[in-house]
Amino acid sequence: MVYNRCGKSGIKLPSISLGLWHNFGGVDIFDNCRKLVKRAFDVGITHFDLANNYGPPPGSAEETFGQILKKDFAGLRDEMVISSKAGYYMWPGPYGDWGSKKYLVSSLDQSLKRMQLDYVDIFYSHRPDPETPLEETMAALDLIVRQGKALYVGISNYKADEAKKAIHILKELGTPCIIHQPKYSMFERWVEGGLLDVLEDNGVGCIAFSPLAQGMLTNKYLKGIPEGSRASKGQFLKPEMLTEEKLVTIRDLNQIAGTRGQSLAQMALAWILKDKRITSVLIGASSTEQLDDNLKTLKNLNFSKEELKKIDGILG
Repeated sequence: MVYNRCGKSGIKLPSISLGLWHNFGGVDIFDNCRKLVKRAFDVGITHFDLANNYGPPPGSAEETFGQILKKDFAGLRDEMVISSKAGYYMWPGPYGDWGSKKYLVSSLDQSLKRMQLDYVDIFYSHRPDPETPLEETMAALDLIVRQGKALYVGISNYKADEAKKAIHILKELGTPCIIHQPKYSMFERWVEGGLLDVLEDNGVGCIAFSPLAQGMLTNKYLKGIPEGSRASKGQFLKPEMLTEEKLVTIRDLNQIAGTRGQSLAQMALAWILKDKRITSVLIGASSTEQLDDNLKTLKNLNFSKEELKKIDGILG
């Protein structure tokens, strides 16, 4: 495993981190969840990323992870970085969504109970709230650190200008923002339009989620939409997103990956990690085989100028 410093903070994160957005809910097989976390840790993935609403049902991924920690990781807490978030809908009524201090503090209290933890290493504001003053949301993150419920704080899904303001407020409060978690892949490149520059200028790390574009940047859709896939079920990835034009792009990218001795997924992860402003990429996995396959990315993180030019030409 390769570990990268998170911005200008004292903490390092593995180049590849495990996200528990999918495959760790109450509907999933516990023994498989357990195998995935144990395998990840054994190969050097020390960072596990959750959120209050991960499941389904919401909250169940944290409960599953808490059980795994208790069964298999007693005495190993100090070798792990565990993160959670709040900002999306979690419970009914006016206090279970968005970015109020009431919601963020209450949500983390619930998350800690579900995971059976005293603290998380990183706690995020999961998205900006247009109706709550940014100062209040950031003050909530500052309070959470001062309460000892989180060691570090971050933001997720904040655009460049919003991120710049949030980072400045947290710096003034004395609790620096150490990390931003945006959606970033070959098919979703908005972070290149200013956000990565803001993070670099302010010494903030970046961890990309959905780096494989919900599975589009894998070999799964090279021949169309297979039965049982996310796209066939319309879960997060809609069939209409896989147009014939998109499928041609996927196949062309796969050809370049082949010349590099990589799968499309491995190249897609390496393509993000080539940027020194990126601390880590968040992967999901449904099996240890898939996890191991993604880890082979680290064998080839370098791109020639010619390869990058070809990839940009394909992506348009």
